[in-house]
Amino acid sequence: MKKRVILLNGPSSSGKSTLAKAVQTAILNRRGERYAIISIDDYMKLSKEETIYEDDVFEISGDMCRGAEDALKRSPGVIVDHVITSERIFRQLAEAMRPYALHTVRVTCPPEELLRREQARKDRCPGSAEASCIYLYPKDGYDLTVDTHRMPAEECADAIYQAMFQNEPKNG
Repeated sequence: MKKRVILLNGPSSSGKSTLAKAVQTAILNRRGERYAIISIDDYMKLSKEETIYEDDVFEISGDMCRGAEDALKRSPGVIVDHVITSERIFRQLAEAMRPYALHTVRVTCPPEELLRREQARKDRCPGSAEASCIYLYPKDGYDLTVDTHRMPAEECADAIYQAMFQNEPKNG
């Protein structure tokens, strides 16, 4: 069986990091497999005063891909928490993950909730949630879309789990 990569792609403040942990827990509890989490937040210097541009994300994207590949050497799968805003960033990730089963999940949230979450965080440049929502790439073609405003992270994680593993036996 191919190792799996779960791409959680959505705007800043959409709840991807919380969802990644919920997906990790769901897989561990139901399959006994510990998936690694690779997050853009671990590779990108975030600041309230500094705007992040597509070139900045592309610059660290290769490091994220290598981090995911390294994690896959030690774990059965990886959850990638990303904000992809261009075709070249998406292509770079898709190419690096080609040897694995890539499951794409679009993480959505209404714009007014993104703004509320961004303001509550106080660690993002104002407007980054809205900009990343506008420029998110790709716009469609995902295996699954979840709305973190309509459903709690655990329910979104359950939907992701069901979509990925519904026809497979549990390990052990």
